[in-house]
Amino acid sequence: MKKGVFITLEGPDGSGKTTQAARLARWLEERGRKVLITREPGGTKLAEILRKLALDPDLPVSKPTESLLHLAARADHVDKVIRPALEEGCVVICDRFGDSTLIYQGILGGMDLDQLRRLNLFATQGLQPDLTLLIDGDPRVLAMRRDARGVTDKFEQEGLAFQEKIRKGYLYLAEQEKERILLIHGEAPEAEVTEEIIKKVEKFV
Repeated sequence: MKKGVFITLEGPDGSGKTTQAARLARWLEERGRKVLITREPGGTKLAEILRKLALDPDLPVSKPTESLLHLAARADHVDKVIRPALEEGCVVICDRFGDSTLIYQGILGGMDLDQLRRLNLFATQGLQPDLTLLIDGDPRVLAMRRDARGVTDKFEQEGLAFQEKIRKGYLYLAEQEKERILLIHGEAPEAEVTEEIIKKVEKFV
């Protein structure tokens, strides 16, 4: 069967990943590509239940437990949604994936990055994104965006210093994997961000 393309969107909270995923999907569909948009943690019934547990601010858990909740959700998501769609030739656009685990549970949570990478490969059975779009922006600007839509989970309640660490972590990962992770300037107006994304995706696809 024809293999599709797996694109992930990553970035700090409020960077516009969800909006840009939808805009990229429309652009691809207009050009005749079959597209599936999904998100992490989530994407399946089980993964959505695990998402609520992992992101519940009133349910504190250890970092190993938090990591395993995300990885279990990812394993079910890949098995039931992402891999079948790729085998059908779809362009799969996922709002967050393995890089988020490396940032939130690894760099910020103190979990060993190499261990998390191995666990992630186990959860996905070796599946990795073909392309990752990292939407970057000044945490102060992104904080205003989050305030406009309301705080939604425990990570977004951590404050500006926490968001600064998230940004630095993502930029570190991007420096390590320059071919896969492409930097997108997320502070521009939505249409300009979309234009930059399209230019980079067009070359890749």
